[in-house]
Amino acid sequence: MAMSNQEIIIKLENAEIRQKENVILKDVNLEIRAGEFIYLIGKTGSGKSSLLKTLYADLPLRNGTGECCGFDLTTLKRKQIPYLRRKLGIVFQDFELLTDRSVNDNLQFVLQATGWTDQKAMESRMQSVLDLVGLENKGYKMPHELSGGEQQRVVIARALLNTPQLILADEPTGNLDPKTSHEILNLLLAISRSGTTVLMASHDYHTMQKFNSRIIVCEDDALRETSDITQFETIHA
Repeated sequence: MAMSNQEIIIKLENAEIRQKENVILKDVNLEIRAGEFIYLIGKTGSGKSSLLKTLYADLPLRNGTGECCGFDLTTLKRKQIPYLRRKLGIVFQDFELLTDRSVNDNLQFVLQATGWTDQKAMESRMQSVLDLVGLENKGYKMPHELSGGEQQRVVIARALLNTPQLILADEPTGNLDPKTSHEILNLLLAISRSGTTVLMASHDYHTMQKFNSRIIVCEDDALRETSDITQFETIHA
């Protein structure tokens, strides 16, 4: 559980998570602090991805109040969204790498898109994040030359480029074998211990039981906390 003196990274109060006119989650109250590692679980369609999309402003927050990385989600203007997303790192299940570019070129694309201009500084930052995820010598590789686990490590490296306060991970181990899933989860836990908050949607309950942490459940149009992961082993997301 979070320490009371840690900075609040996410705070939702009486929030309503919507997909257009459809209410997905009601009366959402959630507080997540710096350095926490949170599992977000629930069945397909229960609202996990919609919640994450609301936090990175892909879906608007119309009812209730919400803050993410210092930005007010209820009053956020379109022109402010890129600034919010610079404080976020987003990790998807399907990698979403640019397949016609090397690992380094994938990373440089993000840096340039977020305002970096100094080539030496970019090269230093790219090497730093690749070192962090254990891909020190893979920058020249094309995505198709990497294993699934290595591609997901590139995605995590990409998410870390701008030293985010928060990593949002949507089923990051969904396409990986158990051993690789274990390695990726270990990496995300290490990132949270360094002070970056990690909110991870997952249904990999077997791996989650090995890494006990705070658990948020999307269920029956609502969000709640639980400490018992075993009751969800039959859920498939």
